[in-house]
Parts: sequence; C-alpha cells; structure tokens
Amino acid sequence: MPDLLVNLLKLPALDASLSGLESDGIVVRRAQPFEITRTRLFIERSFSIPWADEISVGFANKPVSVYLAVVEREIVGFAGYECTRRGFFGPSGVIENMQGRGVGKALLTASLWGLRELGYVYAIIGRAGPIGFYEKTVGAIVIPDSDPGIYTNLLK
Repeated sequence: MPDLLVNLLKLPALDASLSGLESDGIVVRRAQPFEITRTRLFIERSFSIPWADEISVGFANKPVSVYLAVVEREIVGFAGYECTRRGFFGPSGVIENMQGRGVGKALLTASLWGLRELGYVYAIIGRAGPIGFYEKTVGAIVIPDSDPGIYTNLLK
C-alpha cells in the first residue's frame, strides 16, 4: 500500500465534518491522557496491537494527538497524528457497524487540522488502505514509489 500526500491548505471545514454526528449521538473529540488504557484496549480488540502501540505515542504528545469517536461513553473509532512519524496521519479505524456515517471523515479531518495547527502545509498518510476514501475526502494523492516506505523490515 502506498503513502499518500495531503495539501493541508485545502482541507474541508471541520464543522462540516462534525455536523450531523452529534444529532446521532456521536461525539468526536480529542482524547484525554487518562484514557490511554481504554483506548489501547479498544484498538487491540478491534484492530491490532501494532496500531495500539503507535497510538500510545500520540498520548505522549502535548496536546494529545489522538481523536476519539464516542457513542454513549463507548469508543467506536479513533485517529492519531504524529504517532508514527512527524507529519504523518494514522493509524485510524472505525468499528464496522459505525462505518458509513461520517465518523471516519470527522476523525480524519480533525486530525489533519491538528497537523495544520502545528504548522504543517502537507501531511503524509502512511500505508493508506482505503485510497479512494482519502482521495475523495481530503484530495489525497498517491506518492509514487512509496510502498513500503517506512514500513520495511517490520517485526512479525
């Protein structure tokens, strides 16, 4: 899977991504430092241990560079930035029964705005899975010859 490049000067408005979610009882917000264990457990159960490891780095950042999607006080999705490398978005995931509601779009947009607030003009989405989603949502483009990028010689 290739890396993608996003122009942060052309991001959609964050309010537009959040509109409608709250009326459905979905809250997208920055994680709090004391939520690291619950977040790690959610990611380990729903996605993978390596993603939980990566997201742990985001909890050490100030401000925390992890966003959560929450329904009735339960985590249903997450996204991080500056967890894997500086200027990188990810990892990110939304549980299957919540997909298609705009949760992933809101998490992505909030995280990319976080990178823009840090002063970045461009962001990298490392080893992007749903390329079409990123192209449509934030105008991401494939970085030629970027596979496997930083993900070489990974532990099994």
